[in-house]
Amino acid sequence: MLSWENASFKTLATESSRLEKIESDTYGGICQRAWVEINDQALAHNIQQLKSLLSAKTQLMGVVKADAYGHGASKVSQTILEAGADWLAVATVPEGIELRLAGIEAPILILGATDRPEQIQAIAHWQLQPTICTPQQALVFSETLSHCTEAMPVHLKLDTGMSRLGTPWQQAVEFVQFVQGLPNLKIASIYSHLATADSLDQTVMRKQHQRFEEAINLCGIGEKGLSGDVKIHFANSAATLTDSALHYDMVRVGLAIYGLYPAPHLHEKVDLKPVMQVKARVTQVKTIEAGTGVSYGYQFIAQKRMRLAVVGIGYADGVPRNLSNKMKVIVGGRLIPQVGAITMDQLMLDVSDIPDLETGEVVTLLGQQGKYQISAEDWANTLGTISWEILCSFKHRLPRVAV
Repeated sequence: MLSWENASFKTLATESSRLEKIESDTYGGICQRAWVEINDQALAHNIQQLKSLLSAKTQLMGVVKADAYGHGASKVSQTILEAGADWLAVATVPEGIELRLAGIEAPILILGATDRPEQIQAIAHWQLQPTICTPQQALVFSETLSHCTEAMPVHLKLDTGMSRLGTPWQQAVEFVQFVQGLPNLKIASIYSHLATADSLDQTVMRKQHQRFEEAINLCGIGEKGLSGDVKIHFANSAATLTDSALHYDMVRVGLAIYGLYPAPHLHEKVDLKPVMQVKARVTQVKTIEAGTGVSYGYQFIAQKRMRLAVVGIGYADGVPRNLSNKMKVIVGGRLIPQVGAITMDQLMLDVSDIPDLETGEVVTLLGQQGKYQISAEDWANTLGTISWEILCSFKHRLPRVAV
């Protein structure tokens, strides 16, 4: 028995099923203080909108790494594949195994670098497809797979300006020829990644595109034919929305699947619907007098008599502490300010304008209620970060609930 079969990967399915049952049993009941809602119809809608931008020959790879940007990788993968996605992409071997354990049979690309023998054996066993970044990595793969009867499909990564993973684009020909000469490997695709596709200034993106074109042309890929099966892919979400010349044989779409735009100037390209809503319940309502401090450090002191609502969600669940006294939530169809320092498990609201508010009331932190909507982009803009980080921050003690 291979050593990796004894590793923690084997327990993923059992543990995942156990946790999903606990979450299902408690959702909506007395145990549930906060949760994340995932709109399956919005997911399917976004896939259809994105595919409307693609030619018939261009496939769509759904990026579901980091637990599908916090949305729940297994369920999201199933939904987007049913909606028309062709491939899936993850960052790590365990992420790929989790999808296989969930019964997903679609091709899965591992975007991260892998080179340890136990990782390679797991990739082969679970029929995942690795990214190869260097000739040295390719050699390790070929030697580790010497006992295999079939060649493993591998995806060669070129660095055209991201300065992260990949062989320099100037060495593409030598890289391709080296991998072609190795037994046990077959090239399934060649790709690169864009660094500034979400920028209004396209100078860097165009430079990367020029380098990528030069590299693949020198390698004799495409119409000149390294192999009719070799795919070329380059575009992330922003590039997919920006220019069809960047689409090639496949696009790798992450953020846009989840209903958010990589940049404001791309909002008019397609109609995307946010997939995630974050909700919690009021756990206590109290009245405080003028001059009373609220929460750690007294970052907020009441200027008048006011009503406070305590809500059962905090920074340990993924609500950034730096949003303290800067965010609003939706309660009863109204925008309500958060006050005081956000704590590990709780936060406080000024509900003086809702005299009939009671414990158990649902609070929408992200999402839409009535005429108001709060998005991950709103939080990101307040914090000076990106919406990707906001989505990925929600912890797993918040169950994901399909709606």
